[in-house]
Amino acid sequence: MSKSQGTPASKSKPKSKPKAKSKKPFVIGAAVVAAAVVLGVASYQATSPDSKKSDSASSDAVEPPAGTFPELEKLARRDAKDPLAQGRADAPVVMIEYADFKCSYCGKFARDTEPALVKKYVDAGTLRIEWRNMPIFGAESEAAARAAWAAGQQGRFWQFHTAAYAKGAKEKGFGADRLRELAKEAGVADLDRFVRDTDGDAAKAAVKKDQDEAYGLGATSTPSFVVNGRPLAGAQPLDTFAQAIDEAAKYQAARTAGPKGTGK
Repeated sequence: MSKSQGTPASKSKPKSKPKAKSKKPFVIGAAVVAAAVVLGVASYQATSPDSKKSDSASSDAVEPPAGTFPELEKLARRDAKDPLAQGRADAPVVMIEYADFKCSYCGKFARDTEPALVKKYVDAGTLRIEWRNMPIFGAESEAAARAAWAAGQQGRFWQFHTAAYAKGAKEKGFGADRLRELAKEAGVADLDRFVRDTDGDAAKAAVKKDQDEAYGLGATSTPSFVVNGRPLAGAQPLDTFAQAIDEAAKYQAARTAGPKGTGK
């Protein structure tokens, strides 16, 4: 998916023809959703009133938050043994995060926003965060992704995540020695196993699976998020994530209760 589709414009064609998708950062692929939807547009819809929907909706109907796509909810793995996830497997809201350890905005989100979300929502049982490796900045990104996965095999993914996103960590690079140092800092017990796992086929396959999922959605930048089927692009302010999580939780509660509290 190229960033700009610079096909020569035909002089005879009207101006209204250019495709909207060429400028957008995250398009939901047709394989996942029938109509392609741009993540940026969906995130803006989430914060603006959808008068058309509210006019036509019945007072008893339980409507999902604007910009939500049920097909994307199925991306949540909800595997209780997933070492690259935190929060209850049955939490009402799942936020999937596609990120790269060499991405500055991912680091900003990890340091400035994610801890507050964990404290307010994960610890309360409302939110589950599922990480997906999406290395897009070359060989060191790929190596860091595999190393993070390897740390997870010893139950230390999130500690590795914290160390790799610490201020100034990215600037030191993610060479083999540095990755081992980060694993040690993260409390990975068996460093020799960590090195073997980092270079193993299982790590490569796991990272590729996450990448393929992201590219299948049309994600081309990091960080990108899906909150209960609602895409969000970039390291947005805490309030944006809080609003998306609150609305998703409210919708799940209403859907569980059913119309007029019937439970269906």
